Amino acid sequence: MEDEHALYRPEAWYRAARGPRYEQLYRHLAAAIAAGELPPETQLPPERELALIADVSRVTVRKAVSQLVADGVLDQRRGAGTFVQAARPKMEHSLSALLSFTEYMRQRGKTSSSRILRRGLFLPTPDEMMALGLSAGERVARVERLRFADDTPLAIEWSSLPTDILPDPEAVETSLYDVLRSLGTAPTRAVQRITAVNLTGLDARHLMLAEGAAVLRIDRTAYVPSGRPIEFTRGLYRSDIYDFIAELRLDSP
Repeated sequence: MEDEHALYRPEAWYRAARGPRYEQLYRHLAAAIAAGELPPETQLPPERELALIADVSRVTVRKAVSQLVADGVLDQRRGAGTFVQAARPKMEHSLSALLSFTEYMRQRGKTSSSRILRRGLFLPTPDEMMALGLSAGERVARVERLRFADDTPLAIEWSSLPTDILPDPEAVETSLYDVLRSLGTAPTRAVQRITAVNLTGLDARHLMLAEGAAVLRIDRTAYVPSGRPIEFTRGLYRSDIYDFIAELRLDSP
């Protein structure tokens, strides 16, 4: 008979040196819910029982479950227990409009914020040289950010620009495009390429997802009216709560 508690046992989710146990348990349960392994209205074992099955303390279980409740994927019902919530509606992002993450969240009435992971002037990578037309000896301004909406991590973005377009990457806190507009260097069009990838290591931990979880990767090259490419951004976006949509029209013959 299949072990109904196999999903919660430590061999299913715990890996040495992969972060705190509560964080690993949180990411594992979040991924199981997103994948449908724990469908809506599934009841989790009580805290004490779940701690025994997972071979962790009740504090560890409480921290992981509390974060999932805060994310809106679990519902704690007084006197009844903890249940998986129905999937929340995905946010749709139009691919036909050139909007920054901050502007998109403003339109949706959400509060955006960023955690700077790294920023500064660096030697360009081959992808940056190709996208921005830079030589190997030039410097590139790079800003790496973890992007949040209402305190939920949604994306990791790596933005690269020539130094004459963004001389001081330290000026970027939340909206890159707000900074570029203030400098008179904001782009007016962009080309985007979307692929599906699986998260690894640190990126998974930043997005609070399990390693191997599928996300959307978008590479965007943005241009000013002269046709010069001035921004290359690579982003990883949570596919469980983020959709990209495009409107297609049939050209007249």
